[in-house]
Amino acid sequence: MDLQLKGQSALVTGATKGIGRATIEALSDEGCNIAFCARNADEVAATVDAISAKGVKVCGRVVDVFDGDAFKAFINEAAAELGSLDIMVSNVSGGNAPGDEGWKSQFEGNILTAVHMVEAGGPHLEKSSNGNIVMISTTAAVEQFMSAGPYNAMKAALLNYSGALAHELAPKGIRVNSVSPGPIFIEGGAWDMIKQNMAALYDSTVAQIPLGRMGTADEVAAQITLLASPRAGFTSGTNVVIDGSFTKRIQY
Repeated sequence: MDLQLKGQSALVTGATKGIGRATIEALSDEGCNIAFCARNADEVAATVDAISAKGVKVCGRVVDVFDGDAFKAFINEAAAELGSLDIMVSNVSGGNAPGDEGWKSQFEGNILTAVHMVEAGGPHLEKSSNGNIVMISTTAAVEQFMSAGPYNAMKAALLNYSGALAHELAPKGIRVNSVSPGPIFIEGGAWDMIKQNMAALYDSTVAQIPLGRMGTADEVAAQITLLASPRAGFTSGTNVVIDGSFTKRIQY
């Protein structure tokens, strides 16, 4: 299926590894020009080289998205460099510091970065025939998982923000959707570390997934790419759960 993304421009945060990297790979495979940011200069440079080799335009920068002014400046710079901005994917999260710092970090990483993205990118998306935003949440936002903590709570807040924003921006021609992955295994990622150091927790989690395995970053990226495409042009205000039937709630 042609997703009709060739020549469009997408901006993804935290895109040198994991779901973010898989997303820019999938979008660029469809012919999208790519803007992305991350904090590691070597990883940014390597990713620019890899994505550019596909023949699309790439704007990759070292940016700390917690710095609102720097992040907004990057969004405007990327739109100018690529010539347009059609798609934005909010993929970053906060850190896991203890106490109040953890709550502040997750709020800034999940909510404020998304707000700043919308504030800076919204005017660019209004000019697009396919302006849309995808927020990356988690199944831990829709159902109890592990402990009551800032990550789950702030991801739930992100879903509320995303859903309300869809209603607010629809009259401007901008769609907003979210994606909530369940346990996703990424080499070097959180579940990889758990598998190596907390095997019982890893095995018990896999045992609760009816499909019998964890998901992959590529599987999440494929859904993000479809949602961001004109093929999903009437889909807005939706949260897509990607979890191998891990969550127990009925999806309706």
